Amino acid sequence: MAAGPHRRAQVDPLAGLRTPADPPWDVYLTGTVFLDIIFTGLDSAPVRGTESWARGMGSSPGGVANMATALARLGLRTSLAAAFGDDHYGEYCWDALEHGEGIDLSSSRTVPGWHSPVTVSMAYEGERTMVSHGHEPPPEEPAPDCPPHARAAVASLVPGTRAPWIAQAASKGTRIFADVGWDDTGAWDLAGLADLEHCEAFLPNAQEAMRYTGADNPREAAHALTAHVPVAVVTLGAEGAYAVDGRTGETAVVPAIAVEALDPTGAGDVFVAGFVAGTLADWPLADRLAFAGLTAALSVQEFGGSLSAPGWAEIGAWWRKVRSLDRQHPEALRRYAFLADVVPQEEAARPWPLRRAVPTIGFRRSA
Repeated sequence: MAAGPHRRAQVDPLAGLRTPADPPWDVYLTGTVFLDIIFTGLDSAPVRGTESWARGMGSSPGGVANMATALARLGLRTSLAAAFGDDHYGEYCWDALEHGEGIDLSSSRTVPGWHSPVTVSMAYEGERTMVSHGHEPPPEEPAPDCPPHARAAVASLVPGTRAPWIAQAASKGTRIFADVGWDDTGAWDLAGLADLEHCEAFLPNAQEAMRYTGADNPREAAHALTAHVPVAVVTLGAEGAYAVDGRTGETAVVPAIAVEALDPTGAGDVFVAGFVAGTLADWPLADRLAFAGLTAALSVQEFGGSLSAPGWAEIGAWWRKVRSLDRQHPEALRRYAFLADVVPQEEAARPWPLRRAVPTIGFRRSA
């Protein structure tokens, strides 16, 4: 793989909490890395029997790389275990994650003769349509029996399936944050999410939460979920998010930030990463929820699931901009006032050289 300096975020949200006895990693995660090819600027969904032209295109690492990149760009020391193809796509994704984002890949590996999974995503009218292709990696897919010690881990729960590494990580004190995909079986049985018992927080969307609990509305569903997990966060799309901490009874609701969405790919991953960062930094529940929503809103204004994730310079630029607007609602400013203590000062907020999704890969780098 190509060598190069690791890029680091400008802000360490855990700086005041770190001690010599800390685990080496803030967050551990495992999963499948895709190469994402994103088409943007489509006027409508492709129509059968016709050819559609997109005004924009980008390539970037996808799949679990979305979450890993979002975490690293928020200043969290991130370790990823994944299989990479030994093709040019795999080489590009490895380089982008390790050398571009500073993500630890010591638990990852390149699989000879296995080609990288690929997803083509078409973004239009704030939505997306995806087509994916890939083969199962060899059975020794790296989810180690003893995952590296970390403050937290992010897991995607699969109905009816246990992932042994989750229990192993939790037994060592790792705080588990989990989301879940759509239940294609139609069972929607919380008992089927066996690893939920090891989780500190569960972050489904509104439809998932209501189907799993049988609740009539998302807020009721969030409260019902706290019978199974300490913290429940239900995302509400354009309406924001609602969270409940069942241990303290604390609740929080934060409206979504209105933005023009270029590409929603990876926004859910960025939301989870923002919530994890705020939780590890010991922020109040409402601040964690607001920060998660902000990072997700900033991400949809760029295309490319992983490389659209915001860094601290962008978060700081947003905060300075909204404070400078005339007639800004005082309550809205108070909701994000906690950012004043964590974003870079204006004179120190130099742009961080974030990679962005590019139309093609493989150009030779200039000397």
